[in-house]
Amino acid sequence: MITTVTLNTAIDQLYKMDSCRTGSVNRVKSCIKTAGGKGVNVARVASLAGEKVLAAGIVGGFHGAYFRSLLAQDGIEGCFTDSGAETRCCINVRDESTGEHTEFLEPGARLTESALEDFYRAYLQCVETSDVITISGSVPAGTPAGYYGKLIAAAKSAGKRVILDTSGAALRESIAAKPTMIKPNADEIRQLTGIAAASRGELIEAAKKLHDGGIELIVISLGGDGALVVSDEGVFQGVCPKIEVVNTVGCGDSMVAGFAVGMVRNAPLEETIRFALSVASANALHEKTGCFREDDLKRLLSGTVVNRL
Repeated sequence: MITTVTLNTAIDQLYKMDSCRTGSVNRVKSCIKTAGGKGVNVARVASLAGEKVLAAGIVGGFHGAYFRSLLAQDGIEGCFTDSGAETRCCINVRDESTGEHTEFLEPGARLTESALEDFYRAYLQCVETSDVITISGSVPAGTPAGYYGKLIAAAKSAGKRVILDTSGAALRESIAAKPTMIKPNADEIRQLTGIAAASRGELIEAAKKLHDGGIELIVISLGGDGALVVSDEGVFQGVCPKIEVVNTVGCGDSMVAGFAVGMVRNAPLEETIRFALSVASANALHEKTGCFREDDLKRLLSGTVVNRL
C-alpha cells in the first residue's frame, strides 16, 4: 500500500474563464473543486493507476469537513487528524483566451504542538500497513523544519521506502534522515550541494553528491525536457513527447505518484521512470488536478524514451 502525507491540505478550486482581466469584474464560467494539497494529488493519481492508497494528513474546520467529503467522492481512504484550525483554499485561474494559469495559494493555518503530536501517533499506525510513504508539500506555520525528518526516520526504522517532495528549510533539514528518493529542481539541488549546476553534467555531479550521501534515488525535473535520475543503477534521462498543456498543476505530484507505484510494484527502474514521466504528462492533459485519462497515459508511455547516460 502507498500512504501519502499532506500537512498543508487545501480545497483546490479551478476557475475557468473566457478571459481574466485585473482591475475589473471577472465572471467564472465553471469551477472544479477537489480535495487538494500535493500529497493528496499523489494519492489520487496512484489510486487511478490501480494501487491501494491511504491519504494521511491534517485538516480542520468547515473546510476540513468539506475536504473529507471531496476525498470520499474520489474513492480514496483518508486518515486525517483534526487540528481545529480552518483548512485553506487555493485558487487556480485558467484564462482560456491565452491558456495561462494564475494561482492564488492561501497559507496554511498555524499548527499547535498538540496537533502535530496527534498526527504523528496516527502516522505511526499508517506506517505499519504501508509499503511506500510519500511526504509532500510545504509545512504549515508552527511546524518545526525537522518534522519531516522525524516522519522519515520513523518510516525507515520500520523498513519502509520514503519519497520526500518538499523545498526550502523543510528539504534542507530533512535529507539528513536519508529518504529513499527526493525530487529537487535545479535551484534546490544547487542550494543543497553548493554546486553551480549550470549544465546537465553539473546537475548530475550535484545529484551524485546527494546520492553518495545516502539517498538512493535523486530525480531532477527538467520541465519539458523530462527528468534526470541518479541511482545505484546509473544515470538516466527520460523525455516525454511534446503535448498541448491543459493544466500544469499537479504534474510534479503525478511524477511522485508514478515513482511510488513503480516502487510498490518492484518494477525495473527504467520502466518506473517511463511510467512516472508519462503519468505526469497525462496529468497536464487533464483539467482536474491529479487526474489522467487511460488513453492519454497509454499513448504517452509508447512515446516516452528513457536513455542511460
